[in-house]
Amino acid sequence: MSVPDKPDYSCFDVEIETGVAHLRLKRPEALNTMTRAFWNELPAIIRDIDDNARARCIVISSTGKHFCAGMDLSVFTDGEGVTGGEPADRFVAAESFRRHVHHLQDTFSCLDEARMPVIAAIQGGCIGGAVDFTSACDIRYASADAFFTIHEINIGMTADVGTFPRLCKLIPEGWVRELAYTGRRLPAARAREIGLVNEVFATHEEVVAHALATAREIASKSPLAVAGSKVMINYARDHSIKDGLDYIATWQTGMFSPPHMMEAFQAKAQGREPVYPDLVPLRKRM
Repeated sequence: MSVPDKPDYSCFDVEIETGVAHLRLKRPEALNTMTRAFWNELPAIIRDIDDNARARCIVISSTGKHFCAGMDLSVFTDGEGVTGGEPADRFVAAESFRRHVHHLQDTFSCLDEARMPVIAAIQGGCIGGAVDFTSACDIRYASADAFFTIHEINIGMTADVGTFPRLCKLIPEGWVRELAYTGRRLPAARAREIGLVNEVFATHEEVVAHALATAREIASKSPLAVAGSKVMINYARDHSIKDGLDYIATWQTGMFSPPHMMEAFQAKAQGREPVYPDLVPLRKRM
């Protein structure tokens, strides 16, 4: 089914079935570049799914030759983007530009902050802003023809929408430096060797099928336990071991769930799939 009460999106197709939301980039003729609409649609879709608990896992895939070729040139040149429409005073302009970068960063941070896991299925080029995009996901799978490029260096800029804070947590720093300084392609096989992707598959169809199968497996688990695991993994990434241990102790004080565990035990004994309550929709933002 489609996301309820939502218009057609210009950059994405959205389907939700058996607890899995599947977002597909749908502009293959334009290499799925990130237009101005992209930056507004992605967080709106993700936050709707998250706020309303519409799914237990999210898969993001694409269409055509490349997953995504990064920022669409129109964002730089349409007179309203990052290179136009600035006031004469450069200091005022700098403050505004900083806010604009934060807005772009939030587009991908919503993936990291969503209560449910997000899986990326990547084919062909994952270029520039697409590296920021996929590095904010929980799990990445790739087809054999996939490659990753920190392309910003090739157009005279420093990547600024999440590449460095996230990649430095995902792969060895030396690799981040080489890719950032040279703009070279990182092929799928090497990306798997260094831990950027979990697995590589022969074809685009296979990688999407595997991502959806993994999402369905995740959706069969307790949503509360999955959400708790994501919170703890993110917290451990950003804090010390001591802080992480204290936080999980505090979390369990409020959300340790014997009824969910009993359902798991009983379902196994009875040879059936367990049935867990979904996460509840969040209260509407004031």
